[in-house]
Formats: sequence, structure tokens, C-alpha cells
Amino acid sequence: MHTMWKGSISFGLVNIPIKLFAATEDKDIKMRYLHKKCHNPIKYEKTCPVCEQQVEQEDIVKGYEYEPGKFVLIEKEDLDKIAGIKNKAIEIIDFVSLEEIDPIYFNRSYFIGPGENGAKPFTLLKEAMKESGRIGLAKITIRSKESLAAVRVYDKGLVMETIYYPDEVRNVEYVPGLDEDIQVNDKELEMAKQLIEQLSTPFEPEKYKDEYREALLNIIESKISGEEIKVSEERPRTNVVDLMEALQASIDQSKTAEEKPESQTKKAKPKKKKA
Repeated sequence: MHTMWKGSISFGLVNIPIKLFAATEDKDIKMRYLHKKCHNPIKYEKTCPVCEQQVEQEDIVKGYEYEPGKFVLIEKEDLDKIAGIKNKAIEIIDFVSLEEIDPIYFNRSYFIGPGENGAKPFTLLKEAMKESGRIGLAKITIRSKESLAAVRVYDKGLVMETIYYPDEVRNVEYVPGLDEDIQVNDKELEMAKQLIEQLSTPFEPEKYKDEYREALLNIIESKISGEEIKVSEERPRTNVVDLMEALQASIDQSKTAEEKPESQTKKAKPKKKKA
């Protein structure tokens, strides 16, 4: 793995050298825009619409648009004044329970590894957090952006997940339709709970795949090799309108899915030969 950040974890007066590694990767298939006529990649140049000329990197400055068409310039010196609050440390400010943080706050994940001469204190922190059942709530600055972060035990090491600040999470009250007073009857609720119970299973991440990405890769490979593109047909959808009918149909379908593997394993007995 490529080290993307070096620094330390600090809590109290303890300072542990660490390294950060990206824990996830984006596997989206990226397309490039081509000129339809000659199939060459399209270039995107930085131009000024008023001066009608291409702008070089050294002639570009930063500005904040506080009103439409009005900007206040932010100079490098302005940014340097607040650079003092940035440091190369994951500063743990509190220890909390993971269950207290709603998943909506989680952003990106990073593996944490021990830095030079940091193996022992790193292990000590990991074991202490494991025994206490707590996670560290920390602050970190990555690429000039300060974030909250959750540091927790993961497998044999530690993982840090950047989390949004409370004011970055939108208020669910703004979602339309949530205030409608809709009643469900007991029978509907019981059937819904029964369906959930039948579909409940231990989480096995390896069984989930990006089917769209796999299909797109097959199309790309087929085009490269000159083969005919084959796309599997969508399974037919039933038009169920009634809620009770939909629940019952879903329960029946889940039962069929559970019974099917058993019936497939039963082999037909060979017929006896006649004398």
C-alpha cells in the first residue's frame, strides 16, 4: 500500500507515530469523452470568457463568490495565517461508544499503521481500545480540510473513518411527505416483520457484487475482441398494487428460494433393470 499521510496519534500526553493508508478504492469504470468524428480525446482548457484567452496556472487565484458575480480574493498569505491550526496529528479528544454514532456521519475509511518506533505504543492503544470497547473521536487535517474522525479497532489493526460535522448533515425534516399521518394495521405489520425475518442472514460482504460494473466490463471486452454483445434479459416484474398482496407474494417468493436448493440436491433414484 502507498503511504498517503504520515503523522501521529495523540491522546492525553501520549504521542504515537503512525502512517495512513487508503482503506477503500473506487472501481468505477471511467469513460473519456471523444470527438465523434475522429475518436480523439477532448481537451478541457482553462479560458477566461471575458478576455477570450487561455489562462495559465500562475495567473489563477482563489476567490469566494459571496454574491452572484461578486468575489472576495483569498490570497496565499490569508491561508498561511490559519495554517497554524493544521498539524500532522490525529488528536483524539474523546472516547465514545461506536453505537452512539449514526452511520450517516461516516465519510471515508483509512487504515492506520505504526510509524517508525511506534509499534509498541500502537499495539498498546489498540489493545486498550479493544478491552474498553471504546473508539476514539478525533480531529485530523488532510489536504487542507479539517475533519472529525472515528478511530477504532479493525481486525489486527486500527482504522480511521472521517465523519461529517453535524452542520454538514442535512435535516431529515426537510424531506417531503414524512409528516403524513399514515396508519398501518397489525396484520400488515406482522407480515412485514415475517418477511424481514425470512430475509435476515449474517452479513457476508463477499457475496455482494457490482453487477453493473461486471456487465459493462463484459461489453468492453466483447467490443475489444469483436464479439457480439450479449445482455441478459431482466427478470419479469409482477405488478402488485395491494400492500398485503405484495407482502404475501414476497414471503412466498422467499420461501421458494429457501426450498429450491434442497430440492436440487435430491437426485432421482435409478430405475431397476427388468429381468
